[in-house]
Amino acid sequence: MSCVLGIDGGGSKTICILMDDTGKVLGTGEAGASNYQSIGIAAAQKQIQSAIHKAAIAALKYTNTIKLVAICLGLAGVGRPEDIEIVKAIVSQLQNSKSMLAITWALQPSSIVICHDALIALTGGVGDAVGIVVATGTGSMVFGRNHQGNSQRVGGWGYILGDEGSAYKIAVCGMQGALKAHDGRGIPTSLVEDFQRHLGLENIENLIEVVYRRGWGVKEIAALAPIIDQAATAGDKVANGVIDEAVTELVIATATVINRIFDQSQVVEVVTTGSVWQGKCKLRERFVKSIAHQFPLAKVIYPRHEPAYGAGMLALKAVTSSHTKSGDYPSFITFERE
Repeated sequence: MSCVLGIDGGGSKTICILMDDTGKVLGTGEAGASNYQSIGIAAAQKQIQSAIHKAAIAALKYTNTIKLVAICLGLAGVGRPEDIEIVKAIVSQLQNSKSMLAITWALQPSSIVICHDALIALTGGVGDAVGIVVATGTGSMVFGRNHQGNSQRVGGWGYILGDEGSAYKIAVCGMQGALKAHDGRGIPTSLVEDFQRHLGLENIENLIEVVYRRGWGVKEIAALAPIIDQAATAGDKVANGVIDEAVTELVIATATVINRIFDQSQVVEVVTTGSVWQGKCKLRERFVKSIAHQFPLAKVIYPRHEPAYGAGMLALKAVTSSHTKSGDYPSFITFERE
């Protein structure tokens, strides 16, 4: 059976979807992180291989033979020519692996798609590689692509230089608001007591020990964002100010993409992905209201499919497109800031 693979590789997990040539999902597999820039090339390859193997095993209930004719890898951090070469080498190693006996590899150069994870999130979320994805979880980034194939990224500069509107920035701003209130240079906020209770602190000054001396990283700090969300839901002014600032930044980034590559006279779908949108403080509703006010034809939607499914769609497109033209997808896709 001719099949394609769609792979969503990120900093926490790797999801693989195996589809037949009609788009039917035959099997899925999940493994650990595959961001090679964080864990190394060998470790990333191992996790990608594990996810593929699990998807192939799940697909055996439908077919005894899997002829793989296309693959799309949407990986976090892929955007430079050297990244493409590294991932191409990983694909080559996968084809030479003897541990996936259920798969017969029949890839052509034109059927290997390597792209940033933002494109597969857009493709899966919208159901097409045209539109905008506003991704905000631990970090944040906005990415758009129009019908002419022009793309635009805004944000994604990381927790030190960017990530406005992310869980990390919300958590940091919330802690800063609590400390300002404690100092007397900010308005009173329930966040002081909220952080103390959640972290088991005798007083808010002990945030110093938690943040600086326990070796906390971005993920641990970002995990505190729900505290601000809960306080904002309860009506705390400082917490709501933090949420409003996050919304403002996400709206600015989205507006930038719309203005750069879309005609405001055309309908554009904006898909929201990431944990921050799942809060209870109506952050998403605030975002939708602001976007609708500025861009009446922009339609904010929930994801229709997961990113790995979007990768599978791109792999299918690679099989059906004999050559690259306007609206099609090149065999190897990279995104430079425009």
